[in-house]
Amino acid sequence: MSLVRSRKHSSPLVRPSRLSAAVALLLPAVTVQAQASTLPDVQVNATQEIPYKAERSASRKYDQLLVDTPQTLTVIKRTLVDQQGATTLTEALRNSPGVGTFFLGENGSTSTGDTVYMRGFDASSAIFVDNVRDLGAISRDLFNLEQVEVLKGPAGSDNGRGSPTGSINLITKQPEMLDATTASATYGSWGQKRATVDWNKILDQDRGIALRLNLMKQDSGVPGRHEVSNARDGIAPSLALGLNGPTRVLLNYLHIRQDNIPDGGVPTIGLPGYTSPDRARPFIGTAPKVDPANYYGNVNDYNKINVDMFTARVEHDFSPTLKLQNTTRYARTDQDYRLSSFLANGITIGTGTRRRTAGLLTPSAEDRSSWLLARNIVTRRDQVNEIMSNQTHLGAQWQTGTLQHALSGGLELTHEKQRALSFTVSGSRPHANLYRPDPRFSEANLAIASNGNNEGKTDTVSLYLMDTLRFDERWSLNAGLREDIYRTRFDSSTPDNRTGLSSTGKLFNWKLAGIFKPTGYSSLYALYATSQQPPGGANFSLSASRGSAANPDYAPQKTRTAEVGTKWDLLDRKLLLTAAAYRTEVRNEVEFDDLANLYFQTGRKVVQGVELGVTGDLTSDISVTAGYSRMNSRVASGKTVTASGENTLAYAPRQSFTSWASWRLPHGIRLGGGARYSAGLVRGTATTAVGTPQRTQAYWVMDAMAAYVVNKNMDLQFNVTNLFNKDYVGSLNKTGYRYLPGAARAVSLTGNFHF
Repeated sequence: MSLVRSRKHSSPLVRPSRLSAAVALLLPAVTVQAQASTLPDVQVNATQEIPYKAERSASRKYDQLLVDTPQTLTVIKRTLVDQQGATTLTEALRNSPGVGTFFLGENGSTSTGDTVYMRGFDASSAIFVDNVRDLGAISRDLFNLEQVEVLKGPAGSDNGRGSPTGSINLITKQPEMLDATTASATYGSWGQKRATVDWNKILDQDRGIALRLNLMKQDSGVPGRHEVSNARDGIAPSLALGLNGPTRVLLNYLHIRQDNIPDGGVPTIGLPGYTSPDRARPFIGTAPKVDPANYYGNVNDYNKINVDMFTARVEHDFSPTLKLQNTTRYARTDQDYRLSSFLANGITIGTGTRRRTAGLLTPSAEDRSSWLLARNIVTRRDQVNEIMSNQTHLGAQWQTGTLQHALSGGLELTHEKQRALSFTVSGSRPHANLYRPDPRFSEANLAIASNGNNEGKTDTVSLYLMDTLRFDERWSLNAGLREDIYRTRFDSSTPDNRTGLSSTGKLFNWKLAGIFKPTGYSSLYALYATSQQPPGGANFSLSASRGSAANPDYAPQKTRTAEVGTKWDLLDRKLLLTAAAYRTEVRNEVEFDDLANLYFQTGRKVVQGVELGVTGDLTSDISVTAGYSRMNSRVASGKTVTASGENTLAYAPRQSFTSWASWRLPHGIRLGGGARYSAGLVRGTATTAVGTPQRTQAYWVMDAMAAYVVNKNMDLQFNVTNLFNKDYVGSLNKTGYRYLPGAARAVSLTGNFHF
């Protein structure tokens, strides 16, 4: 066994820091001040519920209205995703421009979960549930969510280590003081079948005790894909005590089971930019593309997932301006996964229709029924993710003279662990017919055996402090500090070798923003913020390779972002307009120096762009949400990262647009629809790629909805996604040999019942 310990980050896990000392001195004073003084309430017109527009974030870390929050923060409400018929996080994120699942995966494998890219960088490890990090490469269902919050820009001072360009926070449903039941049943094309129940019951009115139960069952195909299916069910009971008092206890449990057939994608042959990988067979480059519905895996492939999440939250209001919250969570995700896929350049000609010449078998280039595809790749994964976290958060407001404070701070203790088995695969499998693959083939010669395991652990102690100082009605300052003291250990073992690596260190992040309010319903702001990602921070894996950013001897990846923007609450605060311009710089990227023949952390990447948004009601009957993003990305220092050689980041569409609107008509009728646009993607570099497309094409997709209120207890909703059945590339792998087709046109009818 070999052990490598980082030389750069050797501080003990619990060594006192400057921030911890400041918090220890400041919080007692805050408690006394907050109990002795109060702030005037922010006045917001009491109007009817606005379907798409939220007034503020559900997170207690953001104490201001959205119009006064100095950062790009998008809230995707339940009403919006229900109208769109969205059921997964990936589908909900279509409402945020510049966010998507663009990368398919490598080495025959495919991304099995919410592989989210945001502003040019992977944000998959920065997904949270009620402010607690959520682990696992899974597809997340929306049945127990109230809303989805997308924070763009560094979130280091808010959430600690993570993506350079933002985070996603999922807000769960909680018990309320009312008796209500809603249920829905959906049936649609491509085998869509889904049912949900949301039941809320008051158990004790005087003591504020309520119970809520959410149930979900789904068994569906995937629009436009043969054999691929998603079968899942979930249960989420939650109990609340003391809802009408100063002390509240909320107990939540979530269980989700998935039994899916995964999708390895289809070959890119025939797509724009494809050329023959074999000079001796140039006719391959002019061949038509395969049917996007083709499935090249085996019907015995599977993706089995079990999720269990326990959460206990205690809240106490010392006064209207001093509130304490403590959250404890244990969560575990088990994934057992097998996927059959094809070789990157595995097209062979022959063994189909043949022509005998001089005793030899000669393949026919004209008869494409003889074209075969080698599919000897089998990806096997058996992985467990666990997290144990305790978070204590204190929020306070007080006033000293003319200066008003809205302060929040806290302590977080987190233990995260990932265990995975490694496998060897031996044996041969029959080739697939390129244009007519049969997924029901024999695997008699296939053998899969475990040959090792690895385990990664990260322990983190975090302290954070955020304060909004309001000088007068027009000027305010927002500041945040956070320090994460972490320790990561990675152990890997095979029958022949065992390796241990470790890394410890501190991550100090901060943000500073100035806000000016030209009117009471608008704001102008300027923000500067940082974030960091240490080695192993995204996947709990460390590496001794000098060419890997996961080497524990390397410093954390560091990000700094500057953003200026404006927000306007118009039409009696029913319509929010936003605009922002930003520049993000990521440093400490690992680069190889050809002259020195060594690796150095000299790489630097830059993303800059603008985002525009509108959300709310145009009239009492017309609701709208729309967003536009344009970004330019480049490698400021280092080698080009795209297959085309152009200086831009891979999987970062230059422009994207999303929109949805609904119109309420007389007689209980509502019509809705939207448009989505994404510019083409440029894939990453790969030495094995020959003749494959270097980029994808831009596309527009239209969706539509019609709903009818039958009576007070029932309404019907008809949805059509991809109305014009646009054929497009949803995601692409690095070599360019495989792509995942975008979802084909699908129709569904949903019955909603309210009691």
